[in-house]
Parts: sequence; C-alpha cells; structure tokens
Amino acid sequence: METARVFFGMSAALALPWGTGWQRTRPWLTVLFVGVYSAYVITPYMHEPKAWSAFAVAVLLAGGSVLVHHPGGSAGPGFSLTLPLSGGSTMLTRRVGAVLLCVAVLLLLWTAGGRTTALGGEFLLSDRSAVFLSALLLAVFGGGLLARAATARVCAEVEAMPDTPEKTKALDFLSGSKNIGLLERGLLFTFIAAGRPEAAALVLAAKSLARVPTHDHGKHASEYFLIGTLASVIASLAMGMAARSAVGLPVL
Repeated sequence: METARVFFGMSAALALPWGTGWQRTRPWLTVLFVGVYSAYVITPYMHEPKAWSAFAVAVLLAGGSVLVHHPGGSAGPGFSLTLPLSGGSTMLTRRVGAVLLCVAVLLLLWTAGGRTTALGGEFLLSDRSAVFLSALLLAVFGGGLLARAATARVCAEVEAMPDTPEKTKALDFLSGSKNIGLLERGLLFTFIAAGRPEAAALVLAAKSLARVPTHDHGKHASEYFLIGTLASVIASLAMGMAARSAVGLPVL
C-alpha cells in the first residue's frame, strides 16, 4: 500500500499542473502545488529516506519543467514573483531546468529500487509485452496511414471545392480529426486486446454522439467521418485480434 500511495500520489501531483499547463502559465503555482501535495502523500512515511527521495523527485520534475518552459519571471496573484535564474540567460535557465530533470530521473531510479528494476527488465524481455506494444503502435499509427489513404479522395474533393461557407465548415470538421483518430484507435485496440469488444463499441457510440457531422458540414464531412471511422475500426480490430492470437489467447 505504501508503494501504491506514493506512486499514485506523486503522479497525481505532477499530472494536475502539467495537464492544465501551469508550468507555462503559472510556474509559481506548479511548484507550490507539487510541493504541498507531495508532502501530503508522504506524510505517513516521513521517517523513511525513500519517501523524501520521492518528494525530491516530484519537486525537481516540477522545477525543471518550469525552468524549461518558462525561463522568464511570472506574475503572481496580485504580486510579482521572479523565479531563480529567471533574470539571466534564457538558454542557461533552460539548461539548468534540463539538468534538474535529469537529476530527478536518476533519483527516481534509486528510489524505485531493485524490484522495480527487475519488473522493468521482465517487461523489456517479455515477448507478450513486445507483441502487444508493437500491435498498439501499428493500430494507432499504421491505422492512421490507412485512414488517410481511405479518405484521400474525399479530402481532395473538399480542397477542390470553391471557397464557400460549406467548404470552410467541411475543412473545420476535417482538421479536428487527427488527434481524435489517435485516441480512438488507441482505445479500440486496448479494449479489443483486453478481450472486451463490447467496451470498444462504447467508444464508437461516444464518438458518434460527440462528433457526428451535421447537415451544415455537407456530404463530404459525413463521408469522411464514416470512412475514417471504419478504417480505424478495421486497423484496431485486426491488430487486436492478431496480437491476441500471437500470444495464444482467443481472438476475441
């Protein structure tokens, strides 16, 4: 339980500011939040050196990311706050931030201990892990190639349209598909590889509700949506079934 508390706690301490982009817009708040939350996480284990080591890892990662992404001073809530080194060379400040990140990684490896190293070695040498990881990359990125090839004709037709509001709306719809497609294929593959195809159906249902093209987008957007979705499903399903079969599991 101690390891789980520290691992999830430190990850959450970094995930919130990084997920909201505070290291760029609110660097002072990033370091403050990471320090306070990390202290809360290690409170029951303050007598153990590795708890403080984990605390140092989180703070170093926060400080390093702030210096790398925001080498200048920042405005605080109602007052001005200048970060250490922010008055000097921007390149020097970023280099110091990079050094802090490297120190954090080395300290993290020491904190993790031999057991984690052994687990990492097992993961690297595991054929099953390699098969599923490679199949995931093929589904996500190889599926993107398939989707682009399948929708190339539709994209060409949209580009050839005269400059009208319909073309603008169609291009807006097409431009937001790349990241959604990566996430869609990743989720589809994960659920299929886990033997839960019914959960994969929920992904498609959610996408249809959130991103279904309207009449204003025109027929090209609808065709693009349908073809792209089917290509993603085919790639994810094929890779998921192939990976399960390769490691000796039922295909579904």
